[in-house]
Amino acid sequence: MIDNLDKNIINALTENARLSYAEIAKDNGVSPATVHVRVEKLRKAGVITGARTTVDARKLGYDITCFIGIILRQAGDYPTALKKLENLPEVTEAYYTTGQYSVLIKVMVRNIDDLQKLLIERLQVIEEIQSTETLISLQAPIQRSIRA
Repeated sequence: MIDNLDKNIINALTENARLSYAEIAKDNGVSPATVHVRVEKLRKAGVITGARTTVDARKLGYDITCFIGIILRQAGDYPTALKKLENLPEVTEAYYTTGQYSVLIKVMVRNIDDLQKLLIERLQVIEEIQSTETLISLQAPIQRSIRA
């Protein structure tokens, strides 16, 4: 069971993974040791799976973010296609979906030429892929993690 203290800890760490247990404890009226025990419990339960650093991709030269819907030739092609997609460093996220696409991927590239090369030379040549549709993101005004 996750109680209100667990939710507060999850939400605090989601907002800022660098918060100290002492800061979280102070905000919640408990000891740092209590926060430590709760975080370890949440890790062991698989609720907390890690901590992340958020990077501004544009400052690293990745000016284009797009989403590519992939239609596979056959449903059974998913595992093989996924392995091949994992080998493309531009693919930052992948989702196995229902609806029009078998897989939806998020891709980050430096420019439109890099996107074209990725599509033509490395993505559309994957034999398990029947077709793709690319949607270029103009902005991402909402980016957040789920709250407990």
